Amino acid sequence: MGGYTLSDHAPLVHRNTLRVAARTQLLAEVRDAAKLPELLAYPAVRNGQVLVLGEGSNVLFVSDYPGTVVAMATQGVQVEADGEQARIAVAAGERWDDFVRWTLGQGYAGLENLILIPGTVGAAPIQNIGAYGTEVAEFIESVEAWDTREQRVAVLDSAACAFAYRDSVFKREPGRYIVTAVRFVLPRQRELRLDYAGIGDELARMGVAKPAPFHVAEAVVRLRSRKLPDPAVIGNAGSFFKNPVIPAAQAEALKRKHPALPLWPQSGDVGKVSAAWLIETAGFKGLREGDAGISNRHALVLVNHGKASGAELWALAQKVIAGVDAAFGIRLEPEPRIIGG
Repeated sequence: MGGYTLSDHAPLVHRNTLRVAARTQLLAEVRDAAKLPELLAYPAVRNGQVLVLGEGSNVLFVSDYPGTVVAMATQGVQVEADGEQARIAVAAGERWDDFVRWTLGQGYAGLENLILIPGTVGAAPIQNIGAYGTEVAEFIESVEAWDTREQRVAVLDSAACAFAYRDSVFKREPGRYIVTAVRFVLPRQRELRLDYAGIGDELARMGVAKPAPFHVAEAVVRLRSRKLPDPAVIGNAGSFFKNPVIPAAQAEALKRKHPALPLWPQSGDVGKVSAAWLIETAGFKGLREGDAGISNRHALVLVNHGKASGAELWALAQKVIAGVDAAFGIRLEPEPRIIGG
């Protein structure tokens, strides 16, 4: 079939970074986004569930998937306009980290704080990926997607994407949109974001007094490599728990009781607190039950030490959620999508 391939009862162990040995009833690998309507009309696909999967860096399979997994393998980066800022259209199947490094090589600024995040470009807006004080939504002009409800190509501008902290319309309406391309606007010059999570200190250690975007990227690579386990070495999905956003009064009361708690005031009457601090203080950092564990390098990271099942990993995550709730009265939410839980 031109533009896509189909495989029955396909293994997913190498298609999710937690390395869970789940399977899907049908796997469709799409190389041409224009063929999506044809694929979705295929009876075996049309009559069942559909899950779109990038590199599987934001998903936990608690069980096998009883439908069709659509893996976007489309490629292409097109600069549509250049000058003081560039409009760049990127196919959903491109690797996110490869794209970030390409932008730095081309002299564009903005995405340097988001280097080394696993996954694909198409997955980036769904989660509104963020790191080191930057969210991808700041640089997205629009997202092109196939709207399965209206059976048409839709172009959603940034407002229509309804971006929020680790959230978007794509996440709130799962199954409706299949992202096919993302359009970014990236400047040549911008004020660098250096005041978050040790970037300034790392630049000083590097001996950089006047940083450029590529210096910031190198600092982030060094910080991430020290703090976060490599999915190629040990199965993980990066930060598994969201930093809780809670009422400001509750946040301030917690801060008074626990002065070491990292707290970031937000717009509106809310505050964001550190999930990693809550998990570590509750005693879960480094915990291991069978092959399921919490990283001893970073308390936000759920890890698969070998052959943990999705159900075992999810059971441990729920144990952490319950423990933090009992200790602090805050219920953590997972960042990844939980499939079958």
